Amino acid sequence: MKKIILPFIVLSMFALSSCKQAGLADLQNGTWRATLKTESGVEIPFNFELADSAGKKQLDIINGDERLRVNEISQEGDSILIQMPLFDSEIKAVLTGGSLSGKWTKHLATTDVTMEFTASPNTNWRFFKTEGEAKVDLNGKWSSTFISADGKDTNVYIGQFIQKGNQLTGTFLSTTGDYRFLEGTVNGNKFYLSCFDGCHALLFSGTVNGNTITDGKLYSGFSSMDNWTGTKDDKAELPDAYSLVGLNPGYKSIDFTFPDLKGKPVSLKDEQFKNKVVVIQFFGSWCPNCMDETAFMVPFYNRYKDKGLAVIGLGYERSTDVARGRKNIGRLQKRFNVPYPLLLTGYTNQPGEVLKSLPMLNKFMAFPTTIIIDKKGEVRKIHTGFSGPGTGKYYTEFAEEFDKLITDLLAEK
Repeated sequence: MKKIILPFIVLSMFALSSCKQAGLADLQNGTWRATLKTESGVEIPFNFELADSAGKKQLDIINGDERLRVNEISQEGDSILIQMPLFDSEIKAVLTGGSLSGKWTKHLATTDVTMEFTASPNTNWRFFKTEGEAKVDLNGKWSSTFISADGKDTNVYIGQFIQKGNQLTGTFLSTTGDYRFLEGTVNGNKFYLSCFDGCHALLFSGTVNGNTITDGKLYSGFSSMDNWTGTKDDKAELPDAYSLVGLNPGYKSIDFTFPDLKGKPVSLKDEQFKNKVVVIQFFGSWCPNCMDETAFMVPFYNRYKDKGLAVIGLGYERSTDVARGRKNIGRLQKRFNVPYPLLLTGYTNQPGEVLKSLPMLNKFMAFPTTIIIDKKGEVRKIHTGFSGPGTGKYYTEFAEEFDKLITDLLAEK
């Protein structure tokens, strides 16, 4: 019996090994085109580059100039798991004939949202395999009004676009942040822009008639859809981000005590923060603009920490589940090698919850929000939102202004 069973076992193991190797071979390196399908059937496209690194697969999600590295990719048979580095989301797909199909799942506070996911290798186009001639010029700033499908919510943003032939990149800026890196195309007098970063799944489209944009649509995630219009306006500006939030009458400072990721209480009254300029960062692991601010804040802190700067991050997660919050914030800490304390506030990301945690604030509008405190412990500035690197000159101008503000405060006696 041994002479019969042993070869069978060896052949079976070889067959399983061969299937595994074939699966890995079918997961081809190179540029892929992926789509996420909305509730209405509209597809949100994006591209990614797949490569080998240290014997493992990694991919870079492509949005304009951004390459978002994803290195947690695992395979069991023909099943592929792509764990997004942030935002508590993942892609689960099946590899069939070299292509992928499955679901992207985003974990919210009490529910999950899923979208159908497909991806094909050796495909570097995003919207159209063959593009028509671009007949309009979108370069510049556009004052844009977005109206929710039910007509109840209206928001005014600034669209900022760069067009080179058919290629279109840019973003939309608001008082609470930006839509990060968008990439797309101009086809005739119509244009399309999309983004996927593990949190956002966005598709903007519109028709250009001279200096106006009509028939605009914004698909966001699985079910959200807004209508929008735009007008070319190179003088369009947003309100001063330092003017939107302040302290209630009678307050000059703030105070709090929250645990860090190891459970140790941290307070502004601690000795380590005395006679220092302190930056308080309101963030959440679910927040893409917070990711951009953290990527900015870590090297900024490292540059000025020996000159008297301290930074504290206050984490507001979608739920009050301590273990879940610690895990997700820990991923952000590891991703950006954050050297300053990140605290678990125990409050959710709702504005009312933030005000409960710090009742000295007169309002709270957005994540991230940044409070700058001088050496005397008094609040000098409060900045709402964050214009990340996808906004170009707005990001550069913020960085220069913030650098001057901190160096001036550090120089004070």
